Amino acid sequence: MSQENDLNLPPLNPADLSFDHNAASVARSGPVPIKTAEDLEQVFDVPVTVSAVLGSSRIAVGDLLQIGPGAVLELDRRVGEAIDIFVNERLVARGEVVVVEDRLGVTMTEIIKADR
Repeated sequence: MSQENDLNLPPLNPADLSFDHNAASVARSGPVPIKTAEDLEQVFDVPVTVSAVLGSSRIAVGDLLQIGPGAVLELDRRVGEAIDIFVNERLVARGEVVVVEDRLGVTMTEIIKADR
């Protein structure tokens, strides 16, 4: 390809490359559209994984390999303390364990606000 301007474009002006901070802040501070439930309708059928975590424990691999039937693994939570509710591995709420007929359930006691 030759060094000449094969496309017949005008020369580049350095002023065209400068960033206008005022225009950027006006664009950023403009009105934010209000979102409604209808805006989320497209994702209503997307499956997610919900997990209720009673607690956790940190032990050495050697100790883990020695655990057998009947062994008790102590968790970092006390009886009656809220458990963590995760959606796709992200903490979204805390709750209490309840019994629903012959199954376990969780009553939500706190919704965790997402950090953005």
